[in-house]
Amino acid sequence: MRIGHGYDLHRFGAAGTAVSIRLAGVEIPHNQQVIAHSDGDVLIHALCDALLGAMSQGDIGQHFSDQSEHWRDAVSREFLRLIAELMGHQGYQLENADLTLICEAPRIGPYRKRMCERIAEDLGVTVDLINVKATTAEGVGAVGRGEAMAAHAVVLLRRKTDAAS
Repeated sequence: MRIGHGYDLHRFGAAGTAVSIRLAGVEIPHNQQVIAHSDGDVLIHALCDALLGAMSQGDIGQHFSDQSEHWRDAVSREFLRLIAELMGHQGYQLENADLTLICEAPRIGPYRKRMCERIAEDLGVTVDLINVKATTAEGVGAVGRGEAMAAHAVVLLRRKTDAAS
């Protein structure tokens, strides 16, 4: 069994006309854009780091550098699918993933089920292995002032050969 933890934070740009942000691969209406090299999906970025950490494979920046034009404006679900392939090659299977979004807005309640479905689809697992939840920062710090959003992810992996024993 291997445990991994991931964290990500992205700033918001200035508030403007109605736009959307991507969280766990789901488009959610919001009045600010996320400032990022890729699509800025903090939930998937934290999950990628947790998975890579559990496999002792570095971090998301080593695999999908924000210095590379190849990954500019990339959809983060692509990162997750590539890491799922790496998990398979390394002989790991996901036992569970628990993700926490920290932001003042937007509210994710109506999107939570679809978020779990998208992550499960990209990892090739059943949706009951994925949990997404959210909390606020109670007005404290950049996240609490609505200037940024953050996410934590914790995963448990098992070697495939161990699953049969």
